[in-house]
Amino acid sequence: MRQGLTAGLSLKPPHFADALAAPGEGLWFEVHPENYMAAGGPRLAGLAAVAERWPISLHGVGLSLASDAPPDADHLADLRRLVDRFRPALVSEHLAWSRSGGSYLPDLLPFPRSRAALARISDNVARMQDALDRPVLIENPALYLPLQGHELQETEFLAELTQRSGCGLLVDVNNAFVSAHNLGYSAEAYLAALPAAAIGEIHLAGHSADLGLGEALLIDSHDAPVAEPVWRLYEQLIARIGPRPTLIERDDNLPPFAALMAERARAHAVLAREVEHV
Repeated sequence: MRQGLTAGLSLKPPHFADALAAPGEGLWFEVHPENYMAAGGPRLAGLAAVAERWPISLHGVGLSLASDAPPDADHLADLRRLVDRFRPALVSEHLAWSRSGGSYLPDLLPFPRSRAALARISDNVARMQDALDRPVLIENPALYLPLQGHELQETEFLAELTQRSGCGLLVDVNNAFVSAHNLGYSAEAYLAALPAAAIGEIHLAGHSADLGLGEALLIDSHDAPVAEPVWRLYEQLIARIGPRPTLIERDDNLPPFAALMAERARAHAVLAREVEHV
């Protein structure tokens, strides 16, 4: 696995001190770079302290790569400064859009998977990689309703995106589970169709039922432990593709750090078993 990374955790400021004191072979931490695009301050200093001990990954949420316009140049410049400072082991972004016509929406929004969209997004990913002078990973989205205008299956779209741009894939297993549940297809078949060689990182997260529709609509909420069906999908995926750096992603309703480390230990054990089988 890349640079000895096994299982990691998303890092939040309340857990900076815990991260500095944590044990763990192959441990690493991931942050949203948009929260650290500043000249200084305690949050940036906390990340710098953690980065002195552990590998760091930057997982972007704001470049809007699926927009109908190129990535924002100022945003790319801010991201490059963080990359240059922290030399992250991994850099990733989402297959989604959040910006259009000068307006920014605080969400990761879907788009019709057309050939035109593939060409546009491939160009935007290439712009990102050129600006950072390194390859990046693109994450599969969580989907909640069917859209018109698709010309490609999502797995086909992702595979072609990697071939055109040279990027890799960040496979969010919870997103695959949520999307399959909401849209009525097989998460197992979806994950089996992804190109193994392109997968550079995996995310595991919790989800919740919609407040109005209940279990009929699952939300990628990142506010709960990883569900057992997602763990089973993860184990199947690792058995097929081999060990990959794996992140336990938690953004809300933060539990004690020890609870996150327990989930991290479960993912680490899955990866360690697979290494033994190789």
